[in-house]
Amino acid sequence: MRLFGLIGFPLSHSFSKGFFTEKFSREQIPGCTYENFPIPDISAFPALWEENPALEGLNVTIPYKQAVIPYLDELSDAAKAIGAVNCIRREGKRLVGHNTDVLGFGRSLKPLLKAHHTQALVLGTGGAALAVKYVLKDFNIAFSEISRSGPLTYEAVTPGMMASHTLIVNTTPLGMYPNVDAAPPLPYEVAGPEHLFYDLVYNPPETLFMQKGMAQGAVAKNGHEMLILQAEASWEIWNR
Repeated sequence: MRLFGLIGFPLSHSFSKGFFTEKFSREQIPGCTYENFPIPDISAFPALWEENPALEGLNVTIPYKQAVIPYLDELSDAAKAIGAVNCIRREGKRLVGHNTDVLGFGRSLKPLLKAHHTQALVLGTGGAALAVKYVLKDFNIAFSEISRSGPLTYEAVTPGMMASHTLIVNTTPLGMYPNVDAAPPLPYEVAGPEHLFYDLVYNPPETLFMQKGMAQGAVAKNGHEMLILQAEASWEIWNR
């Protein structure tokens, strides 16, 4: 039996277990199982592998995407550059860390990009923002970072900046269920059909951030496809 799983704490609302269990059934992939491992402290990480010799790979979620790194033997270029890991593959006795948020976001964003998407606003400065910025650099899209504490604050986003930065990516939890009436404070009225609003939040399917963009004619997308693509990227890594 091939074993895969997810570490984090708590894991009461895991997307991954349901996704992979359904995938194994739908695609008739035999001999595979996916389990949640809600470890209360990262110090339990080495014992997890010892106690589960069939374990081939793990996904990593909050709060261990950075804390797990000292326990790994190697990092992919993306994981090293970002400083966060959300996928681990066992290679013999070695544990190799990857970041599939990069693959998921990049594969989801690329079909939506137009020639005029040369400047972006990245809302938020957390771990998800690191993956977004890595992809934007790879796509040669210049970006400005916006958050409540800087480098630029929301108050610094002028109508002119909003108009010229036609890609806007929300990496914050603003607007996530149950706080569906929240949205990043931006001058939405200057957005237009040339704008692309990408929200990493996927619940609700249309956040207030997205609605405000679409009301101005902008294209908007939530993070559900990114979530699926980063999970599929984990499966690719585990089966190399």
